[in-house]
Amino acid sequence: MKIAFCSSEVFPFVKTGGLADVCGALPLALEKLGIEVSIFLPFYKSIDVTKFKIEKVAAHVSKTTLGNNIQVYFIANDKYFGRDGIYGNKEGDYPDNLERFQFFCEQTLEFLNESKWNPDVVHCHDWQTALIPVYLKERYKKEDVFKNTKSLLTIHNLAYQGVFPKKEFGKLKLPEELFGLKGFEFFGKINLLKAGIVYADGLNTVSPQYAKEIQTKEFGCGLEGVIGSRKNSVVGILNGLDYTVWNPQVDPWLEYKYSAGDSLENKRKNKAKLQEKLQLPIREEVPLFGFVGRLTHQKGIDLILEAIDDLVDLDLQLVIQGIGESKYHTMLDTLNMRYPKDVALCLTFDEQMAHQIYAGSDLFLMPSTFEPCGLSQMISLRYGTIPIVYNTGGLTDSIKEFNSRTQTGNGFLFADYTKASFVDVVKRALAIYQNKNQFNQLIANAFTSDFSWDHSAKEYQKLYQCLPSA
Repeated sequence: MKIAFCSSEVFPFVKTGGLADVCGALPLALEKLGIEVSIFLPFYKSIDVTKFKIEKVAAHVSKTTLGNNIQVYFIANDKYFGRDGIYGNKEGDYPDNLERFQFFCEQTLEFLNESKWNPDVVHCHDWQTALIPVYLKERYKKEDVFKNTKSLLTIHNLAYQGVFPKKEFGKLKLPEELFGLKGFEFFGKINLLKAGIVYADGLNTVSPQYAKEIQTKEFGCGLEGVIGSRKNSVVGILNGLDYTVWNPQVDPWLEYKYSAGDSLENKRKNKAKLQEKLQLPIREEVPLFGFVGRLTHQKGIDLILEAIDDLVDLDLQLVIQGIGESKYHTMLDTLNMRYPKDVALCLTFDEQMAHQIYAGSDLFLMPSTFEPCGLSQMISLRYGTIPIVYNTGGLTDSIKEFNSRTQTGNGFLFADYTKASFVDVVKRALAIYQNKNQFNQLIANAFTSDFSWDHSAKEYQKLYQCLPSA
């Protein structure tokens, strides 16, 4: 089986978020299954040519390899990709993003056609690649290379849809009649993701629960009707975690390595080291809560700020790492001055600090308002740090409430998105924390949670094989 993997970002070449992690790790897991994978992404200015040994192979295409023999192709155009940002700059999204990613989609298919590499499936990710399913059926349907090719569109976050003014439709190089309710039209504008959903042979999201949620008005972002019309085609496959990167036994950012089979002494040492580094009182008996994420409403920072007085009264420590909207930076700085012995901040992107927070914290806060999959809860489990999450999306699929009677479960969930419910779940977690036997069992359960890519890759393999005829 041959898969053409198309994404706007792929780790380790370029990354702004979880999309890159998925599109860097899944091809490696697919390769282990004997699947031939080629990756396509834009050739951004920030990609290091020397480091990744990238060589030019065509007018708009350069190449390197990943894994054992995964061919990675970079679609080049200095006008579109020879700039500092990936999607935009401090002023916002680039105004020519439609043209930039139209070029990427078009040139990817042109290269496949000219090279006669006929993929069984073109696997597209999010709105930046959503034109590919459309082009396959409207512009390339007569090409022999693609006569048996199917398309799969993975929705990583429905909130981002690629919406542009109608006047730009001509830049897509498609017949005008395709702008309509059954095509690109979305409240009088172009919606690239909507068109991809309509045209793709298969659809999937990054968790089973999110696949259900996006068909509702609450989470559908205006596309619930379009997705609902294809409900039999929507599959949810939970993302995996790259355990070669996230592994406390070999993590280069940790002074004290540890694993599931060890005593918890080194984890306690990491906690003390983190407290010292953040200038918090070194108190082993006080639970340390961590938060690593974007400072946005979606990630639940508003709820944490609303509940902070109640949380501090419970005698706990909290470390928050992230960057985001300036208003949150200001509010958190004020909070830190009010509670210097209880709250510590790291308002920068610091990979080392993130690893140390996952390892040194006792519990991890993840009160996202919605979460298509989420990786932070999986990472925290890998480090024996217990997640507290809102009951939504991939958090529902990966975290099970700890039951003190049966000693099962790997974390804590709250179902009502209110301060009272959030504070209540923290209190439940603290009650278990105070019972060292139960909390040690909970940590053991966390360590045994398996979210490696191997299982998810097999699910994608089944999905590829079951796609309807193109």
